[in-house]
Amino acid sequence: MKILNGILKLSPVAILVGLMLSGMEILIAAPIATCWAAIVAYVTEKIKFNELVDCSVENVKSMQLVFFILMFAYAMASAFMATGVGAAIVNVALELGLTARSVAVIGFLVTAILSVATGTSWGTFAACAPIFLWLSHIVEGNVLLTVAAIAGGSCFGDNIGLISDTTVVSSGIQKVEVIDRIKNQGVWSGICLVITAIIFYVLSISMNLSNVASVNASSAIDSIPKDVWAVLGKKRPEAVDLLNQVKVGVPLYMIIPLIIVIIAAIKGISTIACLSMGIVSSLLLGLLAGTTTIPQFLELVQVGFSDAGKTVIVMMMWVGAFGGIMAKMKAFEPISKLVIFVSRNVRQLMFFNGCLSILGNALLADEMAQIVTIGPIIKELVDENVEGSEEDMYKLHLRNATFSSALGVFGSQLIPWHVYLGFYVSIANAVYPLYKFTAISFIRYNVMAIVAVGSLLLLTITGLDRFIPLFGIPKEPQVKLKKKNREEYYEGSVEIM
Repeated sequence: MKILNGILKLSPVAILVGLMLSGMEILIAAPIATCWAAIVAYVTEKIKFNELVDCSVENVKSMQLVFFILMFAYAMASAFMATGVGAAIVNVALELGLTARSVAVIGFLVTAILSVATGTSWGTFAACAPIFLWLSHIVEGNVLLTVAAIAGGSCFGDNIGLISDTTVVSSGIQKVEVIDRIKNQGVWSGICLVITAIIFYVLSISMNLSNVASVNASSAIDSIPKDVWAVLGKKRPEAVDLLNQVKVGVPLYMIIPLIIVIIAAIKGISTIACLSMGIVSSLLLGLLAGTTTIPQFLELVQVGFSDAGKTVIVMMMWVGAFGGIMAKMKAFEPISKLVIFVSRNVRQLMFFNGCLSILGNALLADEMAQIVTIGPIIKELVDENVEGSEEDMYKLHLRNATFSSALGVFGSQLIPWHVYLGFYVSIANAVYPLYKFTAISFIRYNVMAIVAVGSLLLLTITGLDRFIPLFGIPKEPQVKLKKKNREEYYEGSVEIM
């Protein structure tokens, strides 16, 4: 009976996964799963409707600060794309000169920086794919290497960017500050970036690609067919603005807003204050450069607030309500007990948290759905089964937040049926019709995803993360599994058998 009861309690997750896999948007799937969770809670635990409403509201209320951060993040992303901050980053990088051998490496580094600046991997890829795929074509580079490079680079900011929704949401669910999160994983992320760039260059050499510079961005943009511009204008209009700015050129000082935000974040200034500085500085410098006007800028901010409110925030509210009900009826207790049963120490438990994140990403085929669905589970696993000081527990939550977004964003690049790859494939085929891209085209040379996912899991399970500044998790006996929980699981297992 206990087994059937446990299966019934987990059925709302199965409903959510099934609806997502069927292609239903999470804004519809989450409310349906939430209603089913409420019914299951009443049937299994006799929890009254008013109690379910209260626990749902309480869970959503705990995310209020995250909602404001997301609105500011979306507003700053729009401002950076439209005022010339993004174009300035691209132009500076392209001044280095392009060859068949370097186009993939430069594309990778440009998209990595741009994704941090704008907080959007999809927007970064849509903006940079036309530039670098046609540049690769002109200099006779390897198109598969280039497309994988800009895909991996576009994901970089989604894992560590101050204004990335996946970074913000994953941090909010684990109750950690975004600034602390970035400091914690900053060195590891930088190492992954450098290793990946080196591997891309080595691959370019092994392919005997030319090392003679002969092209600039303007000629590549001029080569883009008119029907490609039409596709971009429909799917990603901000990408069209960025491409035009790259061609015409923007003042070098338009990079300053990004520098201000990075310095403010390093100084430990609050996330909302950092975002506000980025928004204001991009307005002032955009007015000076003539790339925007006050009415245009205010509209950008409004669109940013609106986009966050229409999608991510509403989705998070429903998923927050869903998580509140699931927690109230202790739906994830069987999973927690199973993980505790197979874990011999805290490090192994954290490793399995990473495995759960990858599994959830593969099942849901959506990184944000994975973050908001699996995130509360791995948080509860730590809270309920690990004991340690407040500081040490906070470090474990930081690792959970990194699991959620890093294994969500980079993991998506290795899952053929993931919506991430579906979007990238459609954009690549639209902007570069000379090659028929598939999901495997991206996976084959996606060095960044392989390095990030592989190293994160390996460092966690082996304890080698202690050699990376600020990245190591607490060792035993600073933190340890609660003995009582393990004994209760063993007793429960014996009763079932």
